[in-house]
Amino acid sequence: QVLLVESGGGLVQAGGSLRLSCAASGRPFSIYAMGWFRQAPGKERDFVAGINWSGTSTGYADSVKGRFTISRDNGKNTVSLQMISLKPEDTAVYYCAASRDHSNWDYYSMDYWGKGTLVTVSS
Repeated sequence: QVLLVESGGGLVQAGGSLRLSCAASGRPFSIYAMGWFRQAPGKERDFVAGINWSGTSTGYADSVKGRFTISRDNGKNTVSLQMISLKPEDTAVYYCAASRDHSNWDYYSMDYWGKGTLVTVSS
């Protein structure tokens, strides 16, 4: 079992920045691929960014490329999402997730989910 706890959400103006963090506990963190997903009100949960177990490979949704950066620190059991140039359409609950597949951050490969942190971007 892996417990994931997100933090760092809040209210920010358009154009601003936020850094989300996800702290993992339980099984060895370094074996998991990690992902960030988001769910806006009334919409499905969508992929935002993913990173493989070693941090050597990342992937992003087209809508956030060039603005969001995912990273991980296996020594601290954390994964982060740096968000810049935020837009109102980035408003959502952001979820951290872990996959036992070392290098697959696809939604359907995720085995563990955090409870989410709310990001609100005002115009």
